Amino acid sequence: MQQLAPSPDAAHDVPVLELSGITKTFPGVKALNNVSLDLYPGQVTALIGENGAGKSTIVKVLTGIYQPDGGAIEVDGASVQFRSAEAATAAGITAIHQETVLFDELSVAENIFIGHAPRGRFGLIDTAAMHTKAREILGRIDAPFDPSTPLKDLGIASKHLVAIARALSVDARVVIMDEPTAALSQKEIEELYELVDRLKAEGRAILFISHKFDEIFRIADRYVVFRDGEHVGAGLMADVREGDLVQLMVGRAVDQIFPERTHQAGDEVLRVERYCHPTEFDGINLTLKAGEILGFYGLVGAGRSELMQAIFGITTPSAGQIFIEGEARSIRSPADAISNGIVYVPEDRGKQGAILGLPIFQNVTLPSLGRTSRNGFLKLAQEFTLAREYTERLELRAAALDQNVGNLSGGNQQKVVIAKWLATQPRVIILDEPTKGIDIGSKAAVHAFMAELAAQGLAVIMISSEIPEILGMSDRVVVMREGLIAAELSRDELSPEALVRHAAGIGGDQT
Repeated sequence: MQQLAPSPDAAHDVPVLELSGITKTFPGVKALNNVSLDLYPGQVTALIGENGAGKSTIVKVLTGIYQPDGGAIEVDGASVQFRSAEAATAAGITAIHQETVLFDELSVAENIFIGHAPRGRFGLIDTAAMHTKAREILGRIDAPFDPSTPLKDLGIASKHLVAIARALSVDARVVIMDEPTAALSQKEIEELYELVDRLKAEGRAILFISHKFDEIFRIADRYVVFRDGEHVGAGLMADVREGDLVQLMVGRAVDQIFPERTHQAGDEVLRVERYCHPTEFDGINLTLKAGEILGFYGLVGAGRSELMQAIFGITTPSAGQIFIEGEARSIRSPADAISNGIVYVPEDRGKQGAILGLPIFQNVTLPSLGRTSRNGFLKLAQEFTLAREYTERLELRAAALDQNVGNLSGGNQQKVVIAKWLATQPRVIILDEPTKGIDIGSKAAVHAFMAELAAQGLAVIMISSEIPEILGMSDRVVVMREGLIAAELSRDELSPEALVRHAAGIGGDQT
């Protein structure tokens, strides 16, 4: 695909969409306070901010899910109101979310045209016309699959292409991309960048939401920064440095993201011997000491999460043994793992880590009901006390502890999940991509807390795909490749080159 990346010029200096004075209040929280946002044709505007800054709320205002309490929205200089998602779509605004909202049981073409399929006689869906149009759109974005393909047969990157094709099917003038690269491989990310360049060349305005500064500087033309529901900065990417954006985001300089750690690891807490699974991993041996952070690195499909899910009892290994403080233990369920002091914070916090319809305090205390009940009756005051202790330690941002977790930002949902398991007072905590999808300020808070836990003697396993996080937080690193341990590296042996070389199976002695 040819790289097409036009620079901002005079023809693109008139915004297609303008928001001014937008305010949105929820009970106890002012999510947006007099914010503004301009989007320009043929340009990418990066929306930057910590979790809880108001990014998700402004996207829901743009797409007609929320109606603002005050302010104005203009399209091509004309005042508009988006009373529904359909009204926003009719105005040419569409969103592609981090977790694509698609239907696995439908075909690609049906997903592209759901809600606006071409009609034939008697108002029936014209399937032939739908497939013809879908094939034309997929060809424009170089999608390597047929419109008749069932969506469930596609991978994550291909599903993102379907979501983009759906945006193009309504001739979207404004495309919102919310953390679109979170679950993609590096090759898939590069292909997405090329697609963004193509959309720019077609004159579409793109709002790009990401916590990854490298990709923001790679593809964005402009930036807008929100902090605590307020607009605190905007300008051209060419005129700003990373440090300037960080300071705008958090209201302070973040010079040292990774905390200094000087304590020594203690005695062995966990030992895994000859752990095997028929399809996911084989012959795994590892040890973990008190006060140690053991990093796990590998490419997509290396088997890291699958191994941890087996250690936590979610899946059953075909062979192998677990030892806790030198004593063999049988772990065949999460309940067994928890009773042995092992807890697991999953990568997919929305589906596996939290109950989004329950309030914060009930999520935090759910695995610890023995500590907050008496004679079979829950003690509400004790639940709140326990939840407050751990959410305050993690600097949770919420209006109140009885706020539903589903109303929190992604980073704060992650903190609730971590708080839930820490409240069980474990000996081993497994953190699967603990800072995925959260902002730099929240990352610093999670890293500091991880260091604090290790200093208190908790044994920590951290799975991460971010090389700086692996380098900055790990005492040792296990590198996995295709279900096997490819290398175990001490802190002195760590380098980006060594991690990538072992993860990819590249030969050579350079580290």
